[in-house]
Formats: sequence, C-alpha cells, structure tokens
Amino acid sequence: MLRVVEDGLARARDYVFLSAVASVIVALDQWTKYLVRSRREVGEIWAPTPGLAPYARIVHWNNTGAAFGMLPSASLVFTIVAMIVSVAIVFYFPRVPDRQPILRFALALQLGGAVGNLIDRLLVGTVTDFISIGTFPVFNVADSSISIGVALLVAAMWVEERRHKADAGAEGEIPGEPGAV
Repeated sequence: MLRVVEDGLARARDYVFLSAVASVIVALDQWTKYLVRSRREVGEIWAPTPGLAPYARIVHWNNTGAAFGMLPSASLVFTIVAMIVSVAIVFYFPRVPDRQPILRFALALQLGGAVGNLIDRLLVGTVTDFISIGTFPVFNVADSSISIGVALLVAAMWVEERRHKADAGAEGEIPGEPGAV
C-alpha cells in the first residue's frame, strides 16, 4: 500500500514539473502572439531602429504549415500530429528517470511548444509567427521551444549513450565493438 502511495506521489510530482514548464511556455507563446495580432497587421514589419531591421525584426505572419513555414498546406496534418505528440509526451514523461533532468526538461519544452501552436491552429486557424532574424524563416516562441527541446533531447540521448558505453566499458569490452569476443 505504501509503495502505491509513493508511486502516486512521484507521478504527481512528475506531472507538476511537466505542467509547470509547459504552462510557462504556452503562456509566453500565447501572450506574445496576442500582442502581435492586436498591434500589427499581417505582413507589417517593426524594428526598434531602422538599422536593426535587416537583422532582427517583428513581422506579423500567419503560418498554416509546420515550424518555420514548412509544408504550408498541411495544417490538418500538423494539428493531428501536435495532438498525438502531446498525448505521447504526457504518457511517456513519468517513465523518464529522474536522473535525466535534461531529457525531462526537453520533453516539457516540446509539450509547451506543441500546445502553444495547437491552440493557434484550433482557435485562430493559423499559427501566428513574428520573430524574424536575418533571412531565417519567421517563427514564434512555441517553435523556439520545440526546437530547443529537440536539441536538448538529442544532446541528452547522446550523453546517456556515452554514459552507457562508459559503464559497459568499465565492466569489460562492449559487445559488437572491435576486440570484443
């Protein structure tokens, strides 16, 4: 009985962390998109100084595709994918060990970004993008969160793989490696 209670508390703690990080991302994403939608016409460009405009600016843009404007005619597909990814993260998150905080944080960032853009797709019909840097495609806070989450996920998996190989190497030669029996 005590083990069931401990497991329940651990799962609750996991979901509090996941929800907190994702909620901050969603709130920041939706707030910034609201500011852009309410203060700039679609296509309108703003930069604090004219000299900065070629390098960094705010551009109100509507995106029907994926992050950074890829596949512009696949809005329904990305709506469904965002729902599936969100459910998968919520389901998988408690299974990620506490000793992998970067992986946990990466999943929370990805959930926040997916939900932020999903809200736009469901309520507005398009995703509001507004951050324009140089010639890079216009993006938003949710896109950034997803991208940073993916980069952290890859880095965390790489570190875990190296740790696993180091642990296996300490116990003897790694099967499949040169010199293994």
